[in-house]
Amino acid sequence: MMSQTCRVAIFLLLCWEAVSIEVPLDLKQPPTITKQSPKDYIVDPRDNIIIECEAKGNPLPSYTWTRNRKFFNVAKDPRVTMRRNSGTLEIGFRSGGRPDEYEGEYQCFAKNEFGTALSNKILLRVSKSPLWPKEYLEPVVVNEGSHAILPCNPPPGLPPPHIFWMNSAMLPITQDRRVSMGLNGDLYFSNVLAKDAETDYSCNARFHFTHTIQQKNPFTLKVLTKESRNDTSVHFSLNLTELHSARGITETTPTFLSPTGTSSSKTVLRGDELLLECIAAGVPTPSITWYKKGGDLPSKKVKFENFNKTLRIVGVSEADAGDYSCLASNKMGSIRHTISVRYKASPYWLSEPKNLILAPEEDGNLICRANGLPKPEITWLINGDPIESAPPNPSRRVAGDTIIFRSVQIGSSAVYQCNASNEHGYLLANAFVNILDVQPRMLAPQSEVIRVIENNRTHLDCPFFGSPLPMLRWFKNGQGSNLDGGQYRTYDNGTLEIKRARKEDQGTYTCVATNILGKAEKQVRLEVKDPTRIVRAPENLVIKRGENARFDCRISYDPSLRLIVTWLKDDNPLSGWRMKKDEESLTVTNVNEQDEGVYTCIVSTELDSDSAKARLTVQDRPEPPTDLELTDPSERSVRLTWVPGDDNHSPIKEFLVQYEEDLWERGKWKNLTSYPGNLNSVILPLSPYVNYQFRVIAINEIGASRPSRPSERYRTSGAPPEVYPQKIRGAGSRKNNMEITWEPVVGTDQNGPNLRYMVWWRRRDSREQWKNLTTRYEKHVIWDTDTYVAYEIKVQAINDFGPGPESPIIIGHSGEDYPRSAPTNIRIRPDSTRAIIMWSPVSYESVQGELKEYRVYYWRESSKLKGLSVSREKKYQSFSTTSSKPQGTLKDLIPYSNYKLYMVVVNGKGEGPSSTTHDLQTSEGVPGPPRYLRVQERNMDTIYLDWDQPLEPNGILTGYTLKYRTVNGTKVGRMQTENFQSNITSYTLRKADRNARYKFDLSARTQIGLGEAYIVDVTQSTNEAYTKDQVDIATQGWFIGLMCAIALLVLILLIVCFIKRSRGGKYPVREKKDLPLDAVDQKDQDGSFDYRSLERLDRATTLPYRKRDEDNKPLQGSQTSLDGTIKQPDSEDSLVDYGEGGDGQFNEDGSFIGQYTVKKDKEETEGNESSEATSPVNAIYSLA
Repeated sequence: MMSQTCRVAIFLLLCWEAVSIEVPLDLKQPPTITKQSPKDYIVDPRDNIIIECEAKGNPLPSYTWTRNRKFFNVAKDPRVTMRRNSGTLEIGFRSGGRPDEYEGEYQCFAKNEFGTALSNKILLRVSKSPLWPKEYLEPVVVNEGSHAILPCNPPPGLPPPHIFWMNSAMLPITQDRRVSMGLNGDLYFSNVLAKDAETDYSCNARFHFTHTIQQKNPFTLKVLTKESRNDTSVHFSLNLTELHSARGITETTPTFLSPTGTSSSKTVLRGDELLLECIAAGVPTPSITWYKKGGDLPSKKVKFENFNKTLRIVGVSEADAGDYSCLASNKMGSIRHTISVRYKASPYWLSEPKNLILAPEEDGNLICRANGLPKPEITWLINGDPIESAPPNPSRRVAGDTIIFRSVQIGSSAVYQCNASNEHGYLLANAFVNILDVQPRMLAPQSEVIRVIENNRTHLDCPFFGSPLPMLRWFKNGQGSNLDGGQYRTYDNGTLEIKRARKEDQGTYTCVATNILGKAEKQVRLEVKDPTRIVRAPENLVIKRGENARFDCRISYDPSLRLIVTWLKDDNPLSGWRMKKDEESLTVTNVNEQDEGVYTCIVSTELDSDSAKARLTVQDRPEPPTDLELTDPSERSVRLTWVPGDDNHSPIKEFLVQYEEDLWERGKWKNLTSYPGNLNSVILPLSPYVNYQFRVIAINEIGASRPSRPSERYRTSGAPPEVYPQKIRGAGSRKNNMEITWEPVVGTDQNGPNLRYMVWWRRRDSREQWKNLTTRYEKHVIWDTDTYVAYEIKVQAINDFGPGPESPIIIGHSGEDYPRSAPTNIRIRPDSTRAIIMWSPVSYESVQGELKEYRVYYWRESSKLKGLSVSREKKYQSFSTTSSKPQGTLKDLIPYSNYKLYMVVVNGKGEGPSSTTHDLQTSEGVPGPPRYLRVQERNMDTIYLDWDQPLEPNGILTGYTLKYRTVNGTKVGRMQTENFQSNITSYTLRKADRNARYKFDLSARTQIGLGEAYIVDVTQSTNEAYTKDQVDIATQGWFIGLMCAIALLVLILLIVCFIKRSRGGKYPVREKKDLPLDAVDQKDQDGSFDYRSLERLDRATTLPYRKRDEDNKPLQGSQTSLDGTIKQPDSEDSLVDYGEGGDGQFNEDGSFIGQYTVKKDKEETEGNESSEATSPVNAIYSLA
């Protein structure tokens, strides 16, 4: 049994030999290095030096150091301290000393009773930034077209400095295919141009640790050119080939500046960067192309830099070795340089030795395998000493790169070191062998909950330890066999892998570790959750400035998990009040150019996340054009060239060119012309004698850009005017003159100074000569003309350079006068509503101007019907005609009426004299609609209709026609007709159906026919009176007068009653008995009587205003009623107050016996204090 268990443990040990086993720190174990400084350690001289070395072990290890392979006594050096519970050294220089005194090779030893672990050999060097040596640099003289090299030779720094070139103005030297810096820091000119002498060149070295920049004295470049080429006006807009030809530079075939010759070699180590460089000279500047012999360049690893002059390969491997060729070519020829790349490798691990934990009597191996070029040598150490010098151990045997252990015993624990080295470096690894006898234990909590995303690869960890090495098995839900194979895989470190977690994989998993000393177990509960996914990702948006942008980010996730939605812009958190976020969208309001960028929606839970990106492009007005330049000048044109500004993601559709001139309207910009958006160089048409400056505005779909900066000014020469004055007109302001006016020629059309106008005129249809006059004004007046005479007129503009073109001849007239004559022979042909007017035209001479119209004034004198009042408003109608037999039609006349009319002639001055007045009589016509039609439903069986005659009978009424039909929803009954004589204005209709609705049409008749109908539609209800345009009785004067008389009579009666009561008048009992009682004042059912009704009756008969206190006021100091009794001030109302004495009595019939007086209300007595002299009641009382 024991041997079988050992065999299983040995098998597991052999399978796990590549696994690094962590021993719990509470168990005894040798030291293990956990932290150390790098092998090549460069420190800043301004800081303290810290050399790190930390280890773990049980017991805690102690530390010692060697320096340059000799023991380093830390305690004896006051500047050196070792951190507590650590081997890290701190070297300080407050008390003096220099950092470079501590340069050297350091190694740390961590030791406890079970062994010693070693750190790497740490080469400590102090960073250096030496000064540039002082030197005087002679000017570099070179012929134009030749190559040049400006050497840098930076001081040797540690680490090497970063090199760059600038001029004395601290501006970087522009580099291109022709001018560039090599890998060694030198500045190479493939060919030199004259413009290269315009600046100086200074090499700069920036040191990393000190953050300082060392600057070399600047080089001065002197370029020698032929005398015939000293013209520096050559435009540098030419390409290099044209430029070389223009300056007469000899073109040459390429030659290599770096490296020289046709071949070279380079050694590169595994994993380093390979940098190959080819810089060539020649005219024109050569281009560089790279090739690899026997294969293609590794596209995923290769980068071309420095304008294709440098080839960079990262992470060099053995496959990158070989011959590389660079081809330099121009139109004159080509050359090739081959670089042989040799591959070397410092040692690298194939199998690094791992810690080995063995139980007593177990076997094991430590394996240390490394590779390199050349092949590294493997050496073994034990606790820091060569294994050959260690005491012999019968259970240990060294076999090259492997140490074999057989039947180990307690007390043989140690730390072994494997060193693999060749000429390019070394590797050092520590691995301990620890002999333990420990029952299984779990290195993590015994109960754990793991939540994973569905369909993901899942690992359930079960870290354990034991010696001998325990056997581990997994079970699900405490049932079944060991989980291994198919969906599951068990790793040597105890981890269970579920290749694709599904919902059915949820449950409790148990891992059990067993060895001969016992067992340990751990439970893991697995929960499988839905994945978090973006189901609708944001889309790229193109938005106009000022609009809102909305990015959608719709999400699907497991609701049992906490979801976090984060938005980024260009990988930075969003900020700003315009960013409005919710769970599934982001809205950017009022976007501007700063909002442009890439927006990322990140949705995450504690288990997984998803993200999606979208770009926001903001369209805006374009940026203004720049660099306006005027070329190709001529008398009437100039070429304007500009550089378009950024179109802000909306293509430029148009360029608008504006101009400003300083002679006529200084500072006012005007549009000159526009050009398509694909042009940036145009020839502008110009006017003479204008001092122009121009600006350009770019226009896209969003709008117009700001104007560009103005160009320089450009003045054109003068010339005679090219246009004639516009809108020439001749008209008289008086009857004996004519004013000739025109629009002045605008400033830019004047074409020269001293502008004036030549005005020409003569009478039309006469043989008189042209008369002319020169003026600077825009008007000329001709006097002493005949009335309304036609003239021919023309105007010409003139300046100091000569006369311009003459205007076309226009016809003008002198002033008008009022017409002298009225139309005659007026004839009238009337009908009922129209009348045709005919007349004889007036003579041309009598019009004395331009005939505008004939005007007829007319008015209605009376109606032919007696007693019908009419309006005599005067109206007119105009007729514009030049016919020899003119006529016109008066419209909209009222039939059966008497009219009067007369006519006048109208010209531009006004109306002439009136003609004689003529009578016009219209014939009878059809009447207008009845004035109203009232429809009343007086009972359920009849409808009563009444109406009035039309406002305009338009003749003698012969009767009325009433048409009606029943309407029931969409069903319409047959039309019924009733005819009435003219003296009948009412009709009672008996309804055939009580529920019927009716529609009535009422028309009046003359002998001409039926007039317009008055229509009443009573299809909605017949329970009301239906009227239209009927007279409101409340607005009639007789009704208002009647109501006022009734009100006055009622007022007089009330006043008389009040006076009688105020004088103590008594009402007979019989009168009061006969007064009717209100319904509420009748006897109760038991025969009792409500005497409060008398009080209400008394109050109802008083005036509406309150009685004055003086009417019933007693002598001072008492309150007395009208009958002399004294009333207590606080007494309530009672029937006693209404009796003449103190008692009220009733007859047998219940009537009131005594007479009653006015009972004053308590509030009235206390609240009225008006004067007796002003009381209207007392005034009337006195009259009574």
